[in-house]
Amino acid sequence: MPRGHFAPEVFRFLEELKGHNDREWFARNKARYERDVRDPMLRFIGDLAEPLRRISPAIVADPRPVGGSLFRIHRDTRFSKDKSPYKTHMGAFFRHRAARDVHAPGFYLHLEPGRVFAGAGLWRPDSPARQRIRTAIVDNAGLWRKITRGRAFRAAGSLEGESAKRPPRGFDPEHPLIEDLKRKDVTVIARWDENEALRPAFLQRYLRFCRATAPLNEFLARALDLP
Repeated sequence: MPRGHFAPEVFRFLEELKGHNDREWFARNKARYERDVRDPMLRFIGDLAEPLRRISPAIVADPRPVGGSLFRIHRDTRFSKDKSPYKTHMGAFFRHRAARDVHAPGFYLHLEPGRVFAGAGLWRPDSPARQRIRTAIVDNAGLWRKITRGRAFRAAGSLEGESAKRPPRGFDPEHPLIEDLKRKDVTVIARWDENEALRPAFLQRYLRFCRATAPLNEFLARALDLP
């Protein structure tokens, strides 16, 4: 049987890391991390790059181990009460090519024991970007409905994220899309179990998610005057 990019060892390592989240244990098991977790994710990113470019030319899958799509496993503990040095999940973010300078949409993949999900859209844009997205939804309500209420989009995942408790200032509280206008995060999420990530066809499954949710990223990019 052909194997996929990920094997059970990826989740086994991350599960053990939850119970041994210290630098000494990680140093002893660094070779395991690189072999079982980092390198499989880098291969996934590399194999994703060309088909993702055909779906969304402005989105980049960069397989470099540092500075690319792969999130570091080291946590930034400077402003956190939790001083655990390592993340207990593996994540990759496929950024819009303008994302290093501005808020921009993209695709995300998250692997964690008991928690595997894909994401698309824009998480926690700043106030000016959020205002532009809300204005675009009002000005292009028909297109917004077509994208977010379409069959393929709804089959791919669901709109999730934090929303404001009250209607945003300057927008009609009775607007039929008011719940969408209240969103602080404009993200669509698909949740899977660990076995799905271990299947040989997981890359294709992830690409189907990207293809179905790419119109949301395109809408957001246009709202923010991005390619």
